[in-house]
Amino acid sequence: MTDTHEPTGAGDLRRRGFLRGAALSVGAVGAVAGGAAALAGGGTAAAATPAPSGTPARPAAPGFHGAHQAGIVEPVTQSTAFLSFDVTAADRRELTELLHTITERARFLATGGTPAALGITDSPSDSGTLGPRVPADGLMVTAGVGASLFDDRFGLGDRKPLRLSTMPAFDDDDLQPAWCHGDLSLQLSAPHADTVLHAVRDIARHTRGGMQVRWRMDGFTSPPRPSGTPRNHMGFKDGTSNPDVTDPAVADRLLWVTGGGEPSWTTGGSYQVVRLIRMLVEFWDRVSITEQQRMFGRERDTGAPLDGAHEFDTPKFDQDPTGDIIPLDSHIRVANPRTAQSADSRLLRRGYNYDRGMDSNGNLDMGLIFVCYQQDLERQFATVQKRLAGEPLVDYISPYGGGYFFALPGVRDRSDWLGSALLA
Repeated sequence: MTDTHEPTGAGDLRRRGFLRGAALSVGAVGAVAGGAAALAGGGTAAAATPAPSGTPARPAAPGFHGAHQAGIVEPVTQSTAFLSFDVTAADRRELTELLHTITERARFLATGGTPAALGITDSPSDSGTLGPRVPADGLMVTAGVGASLFDDRFGLGDRKPLRLSTMPAFDDDDLQPAWCHGDLSLQLSAPHADTVLHAVRDIARHTRGGMQVRWRMDGFTSPPRPSGTPRNHMGFKDGTSNPDVTDPAVADRLLWVTGGGEPSWTTGGSYQVVRLIRMLVEFWDRVSITEQQRMFGRERDTGAPLDGAHEFDTPKFDQDPTGDIIPLDSHIRVANPRTAQSADSRLLRRGYNYDRGMDSNGNLDMGLIFVCYQQDLERQFATVQKRLAGEPLVDYISPYGGGYFFALPGVRDRSDWLGSALLA
């Protein structure tokens, strides 16, 4: 967590620096339409530079504009960084400038282009870690707002999403305040770690004085081995039973906010849950494979439920009412009982592994960045989490951080910006 003890006036200096940067980036609060072209060095942002002969081509970037933000329904990428921020903007005008700046930088980074040349006496406009031209590289930027943004600083109390609150401590949690909550969230995801780290530096540079990092966790997704869903540090496939949100009816029922008493500006957004979960892998590795599989309710090698043969087979809980095959307290049975009552508590899960080396006692510090999206925090995530209380896996995991956020609606076109309807 960033040190908050600073000399008197340092916050004002940071804000003035941010305001100067915002003025250079967007010209003025209302002048957003041409900002990205200026940041890209003139003209429209270009596609990624073709790869040299004999090297794999970089993937095309997902579209930046649309009703929903990228990074929610798209497949998980190989690399990610999740950051929570405390907003240091002084008032609503500065908050507006901050969100304009985040939008401009996200648009440029996700689309790619040549950084502006500022002259030989100025510092470079880009870190250069991706070379002289910034490739799109499939970067996705997903921004959210936390409950604390709706306090009395910016006059947004009456616009708070209906179901947004500070994430509580559930049974079996060991939450550490320095790793929890925040005013804003950003998830930066791409196929390559250098693309993600470049974006972290770029956004931090352009928003200095408007927000500061509260906590950050970098993660990765392993390639499917040998196929199917990627695995977590416990060796099991993670996210097998996600709902099919490519079906618009499913997405509208489980994922996107579409009315239901919510403020009108929230339409097209989704509630985001982040959980930092340490996995006690050194203890887990001493557990027999039979016991591991019974705790999950799946075969480790194939990912199949214990009563099936393939990863995506549907477990037949109704044919095993006493849990002789799949134990009644197994993870898959408790998390998703597959009953009529539990159908609307499903959520869209996007998990990433992390590795922080060793802790102060010399133990491996590994775990999971659990991210999920849903239409209703209480009906979905909180309901599932309460069902999981006391499951056998709690002896081998320790949730210690994260938060509740509301993923903002998408940026519809070049005249729009993240949070425009919220701050209108």
